[in-house]
Amino acid sequence: MKKFNEVKELVASLEADADKFYTKGNSAAGTRLRKGLQDLKNLAQAIRLEVQETKNTGA
Repeated sequence: MKKFNEVKELVASLEADADKFYTKGNSAAGTRLRKGLQDLKNLAQAIRLEVQETKNTGA
């Protein structure tokens, strides 16, 4: 559950950069947003693997 909470925190932290990029056209915010989304993708993949492993072991 710890990693899932990290996902929620990461999404919340990206909100400001998403707003700056989409409403103000701030390209630096877009770069930060893309990096954060890549981190989100990697974290989500780690969670998927953890869930699959737990499911397969029957724990």
